[in-house]
Amino acid sequence: MTAARALRTAILRRLRSQDGYSLIELLGVMSILVVVLTAVTTLFVQGSRAEIDLNKRFQAQQEARVAVDRMRREIHCASSITLSSASSVTVSLPAACPASGGVATTVTWDTAGSASRHTLRRNGVALADYITDGSVFTYTPPSASSLGLLVVNLKVNLDPTQTWKLWNLTSNVALRNSIRA
Repeated sequence: MTAARALRTAILRRLRSQDGYSLIELLGVMSILVVVLTAVTTLFVQGSRAEIDLNKRFQAQQEARVAVDRMRREIHCASSITLSSASSVTVSLPAACPASGGVATTVTWDTAGSASRHTLRRNGVALADYITDGSVFTYTPPSASSLGLLVVNLKVNLDPTQTWKLWNLTSNVALRNSIRA
């Protein structure tokens, strides 16, 4: 019986001992854990926001590229253009042009919007957004030494207050079917 009694005494002594963590030690570890988790969470949130912003900017730039490429193909094929203003140009497409659908037609490219957000449109259908300036067209009529030239200058920015994010797309498009004067 003495062995069982000794075992029971040893177990009770261990249960009554003061070994373990104090409240101050637990609070110290928890505060360090909170600081580390806050820093890691902040990094993840900032990374997610940066990725979303980058994807939106890429999408806006891609829309502008595609719109200018489509405009370039139409203008290369055009028989004439009429610049109504720096924000609107009318392109006359002959029936032989693939974009005309086999019928001579006119297409109007313009920008619509307000202050610092404009949309590039083709016959009223929006093709590119987040253009910061509505004056995007400059036209040089044909001369004896050169074809007609339309300069398209799109400045794309999701947030115009952050000027360092401005992306500029400039394209010089020659009217291949224009007649030199």
